[in-house]
Amino acid sequence: MELAHPTEPTAPPAIAPPPLPARTHRRTTLSVLLIAFNEADRIEGCLRSVAGWADEIVVLDSGSTDATAEIARRYTDKVWVTDWPGYGPQRNRALARCGGEWVLSIDADEAVTPELRDEIDRTLDDPARSCTVIKMPWRTFVFGQPLRRGRYTSPQAKLFLRAGARYREHQVHESLLLPVRRTVELRAPLEHHSWRSYRHLQEKHLGYACLLAEQKRAQGARGSLPYAALRFLTDFTQQYLLRGGFLDGGRGFLMACALGQYAFHKYAALWALNADATDETRRR
Repeated sequence: MELAHPTEPTAPPAIAPPPLPARTHRRTTLSVLLIAFNEADRIEGCLRSVAGWADEIVVLDSGSTDATAEIARRYTDKVWVTDWPGYGPQRNRALARCGGEWVLSIDADEAVTPELRDEIDRTLDDPARSCTVIKMPWRTFVFGQPLRRGRYTSPQAKLFLRAGARYREHQVHESLLLPVRRTVELRAPLEHHSWRSYRHLQEKHLGYACLLAEQKRAQGARGSLPYAALRFLTDFTQQYLLRGGFLDGGRGFLMACALGQYAFHKYAALWALNADATDETRRR
């Protein structure tokens, strides 16, 4: 999911949609939730991986200037073009439009493999299950090859019971809130093609870091450049050594550097925001 620019808002529905009837091949109903912005080059692979399997696909497009919304309409009639209030609020808007008992929240740079679809169906149809959230490992690709270790292979809480679920109203890195959390982890991975190029990798991490800095400043946090430098070292070490990134060769080293830079930018941006505010106060 790319960072979006605001357009004219479309308000979410006042009430939740009615429940979907269960498909004959699965005891429970499943909605796929997708928020997108300028993803015309890769959203079709994502939608094709869930079309005909999910009971419904709900897409919120944040004012794309490419063919994202048009491509989505080839796969579902539940496509809305909205403004961009941030990741958490936007996912909550999409969630309010979902009618399935279960919701799979994915991004345009992800794809559900046949193995993962089968494992999800078996898990949802298991009469002994009592879970409310289902995690699945990421198979994250970097320049044509999947990573085997590190943060981008961690299981993701992508599938959950809709009743009572919502996302934190955060601008970025929104977390899922559930009334009761009982977790099951699957073995089959969710494919993840996050970065189009090295430049895109850096721009995406920098954009997230600046949003998080703004979020932290709004919460009253302070930043320092020595701490930003320290976080580069600790985050690089954690990714490359403690989480086994070195086993991925050059790609693992690259991702460890990128995640170290991400941590540095987050706290350096926080320091800069506070420094700018202090300077503006003095000039007044």
